[in-house]
Amino acid sequence: MPKAIVVVGHGAPPSDVPRDLVMRLKALEGRRRAAGSPMGDEERELDSKVRQWPRSVETDPYAAGVENLAEAVRRASPGVRVAVAFNEFCAPSLEQAVEQLYAEGVREIDVVPTMFTQGGVHSEIEIPETLEALRRDHPDLMLHYAWPFDADAIASLLLATIARRAKAG
Repeated sequence: MPKAIVVVGHGAPPSDVPRDLVMRLKALEGRRRAAGSPMGDEERELDSKVRQWPRSVETDPYAAGVENLAEAVRRASPGVRVAVAFNEFCAPSLEQAVEQLYAEGVREIDVVPTMFTQGGVHSEIEIPETLEALRRDHPDLMLHYAWPFDADAIASLLLATIARRAKAG
C-alpha cells in the first residue's frame, strides 16, 4: 500500500495580492466562524482566488520555505511520496492534497504541520476537523496526525541550531 507524508504550512497571502481581497476574505471567514455556518459562495470564490494567485519566491517566501522543508523531508524519506498543503491563502488546501494522493492510490498518509507549539487554531482545531471529515469520506484511508510535537525534541533542535550557528561564527 503506497504511503505519503503531507507537510502542512499555515499559508500567507502573496505580497502582490490586493489587500482588500484578503480583508474581505478574513471578514467573511470571521462572520462564518462566529455563526458556525458553512462557507458561502463569496467566501469560497475569494478563498480560491487568493489561493490560486500566482506566486514566486519574491512574492511568497513563506510558501517557498514550506516547499524547501518538504524537499528536505523527501530527501530524508526516499520512496515516500511527500506533498505540501496549506491551511489558508495558498493552494493546495489539506483537503485537496489528500484527495489528490487518494486519487493516486495512496491509502496511508502522515499529516505533519509546520506549527510547533500548541494553542493554535490551525493545528488544534482546523486540521483535526479536516482529517475527521476526510476519514468519513474515505473509510479505507488511514490518516495519522503527527502532532503535537514533543517539546523536548523541539528544544533540542533549537539548541542544536544555536550551537551550529555559534560554531560557524
